[in-house]
Amino acid sequence: MTFSHSQSAHCESGVISSLLTHHGLPISEPMAFGLANALAFAYIPIVKLGGQPLIAYRLPPRAIIKGLCKRLGVEVKFHKFKDPMTAANALDDLVEKNVLVGLQTSVYYLPYFPEEMRFHFNAHNLLVYGKRETVYQISDPVFEEPMEIAPRDLNKARFVRGPLAPKGLMYTIDSVPERIDYPKVISAAIAKNVKVMTGAPLPVIGIRGIHYLAKKIDKLNGSEKDKRLYLGHIVRMQEEIGTGGAGFRFVYASFLQESAKLLGDESLTDASKAMTNVGDTWREFALIVVKECKSKEPINLKRISDKLRACAEQEKQVWLQLKSWCKQST
Repeated sequence: MTFSHSQSAHCESGVISSLLTHHGLPISEPMAFGLANALAFAYIPIVKLGGQPLIAYRLPPRAIIKGLCKRLGVEVKFHKFKDPMTAANALDDLVEKNVLVGLQTSVYYLPYFPEEMRFHFNAHNLLVYGKRETVYQISDPVFEEPMEIAPRDLNKARFVRGPLAPKGLMYTIDSVPERIDYPKVISAAIAKNVKVMTGAPLPVIGIRGIHYLAKKIDKLNGSEKDKRLYLGHIVRMQEEIGTGGAGFRFVYASFLQESAKLLGDESLTDASKAMTNVGDTWREFALIVVKECKSKEPINLKRISDKLRACAEQEKQVWLQLKSWCKQST
């Protein structure tokens, strides 16, 4: 198979970008992310990661792939398996037919990851583009170069348990449309993302969700150690899981910039710059949290929550700007 590996900012948007490009529909990672209206925020205490609540800065796993393919009219097939051997045989059959295959895996059990980068995150996406002797050839968007992995290791990574368990998930592209109506799909995607961030009915989603987390920080009790664990978890979810909260804002800003060029609309350029500033503010928030957690003084919770509220308000203004754009473009 002739396949070109490409490094990307985030695994799922990078994988679907490579898949569609391979099938004759060139699409950048930021465009894939934006058209899937994938930017989000959610504080979900009922789902735990390492004993701490899930804090998400994007839509759930597979939402980018499913959302993008639905919006573009791409036919994608998903397969889950109960038995690892059946899953391995199904993968081998496709690889033998020179089919590019996407997989959901656990980062922790991928041996080509440096040890310090491994953690129990079960929704890492990668591509299998071939098999050389006894190893699979892997295009992992996180890495600059293609990787290789033994079948036993890959199968273990496909069948881990816990939150977001992949259950052997693999996916392939059946067909892509001949052309894309970019003005239509860009407008629809932005409008949907505006709704997610400003009109979600639950108080833990979108801009309201960011304020909700700020209130939680205000009311943190327990020991200083417990507070540090909780706040450190927030930063880890923001900066280390996938692209992270700030990183996703930068990817979305790139989507807005690319859309501005496609549509010849400078107002989207302005929105792109504003969203880049939002990402910078999220990074500043993370830095404040880290400094407070490393300080020998009691943690200044108000300083942290006030900065988080600043993130929320700054981001809210961008979404209101985009909401106005959507009304004018229809």
